[in-house]
Amino acid sequence: MKRIAIFASGSGTNAEAIARYFEGNTEIEVTCVLSNRANAGVHQRMQAFGIPTYTYAKEVWSEAHPIVEVLQKHNIDLVVLAGFMRKIEQPLTTAYAGRIVNIHPSLLPLHGGPGMYGHHVHEAVLADGDTESGITIHYVDEQIDGGEIIFQAKCEVLPDDTPDTLANRIHVLEHRHFPQVIEGVLQG
Repeated sequence: MKRIAIFASGSGTNAEAIARYFEGNTEIEVTCVLSNRANAGVHQRMQAFGIPTYTYAKEVWSEAHPIVEVLQKHNIDLVVLAGFMRKIEQPLTTAYAGRIVNIHPSLLPLHGGPGMYGHHVHEAVLADGDTESGITIHYVDEQIDGGEIIFQAKCEVLPDDTPDTLANRIHVLEHRHFPQVIEGVLQG
């Protein structure tokens, strides 16, 4: 059995899509969700699946060693960042090198790096006049949005798009592709 830990900071729609995709799977399971926010919606979403969630303070995430211990205790094979809004620190990237994946709401290397998340990304895409956007699923290393790209999916940027309308199309791509790519990574 391959075991996934999801890191999430927000409402948890991607975490929910992943949990739903693997629900009942006999080879892969979402074992736990770790968050840096006690009031994140992901906690409530995971209750429906019986997946335990944990919240850790900023200091714990900064040190990272306690997070590594939790992951090892749960025998985690893959860490999935699904809307996680903290930099992954070096002790964790070392302990789980090649076993942490993230999803970014643009076609990296465009519109990535510090400060580029959520609406900030979609606003940048529109401000730059891009004709397409999409998602990038990539491995995580010490650089924000700098790890090796695993998969990208594209969508057209429409002339009358707003950050919200573009975000809605990006979410569809995320929910459709992220669970399948995770499965592919775990199956080698």
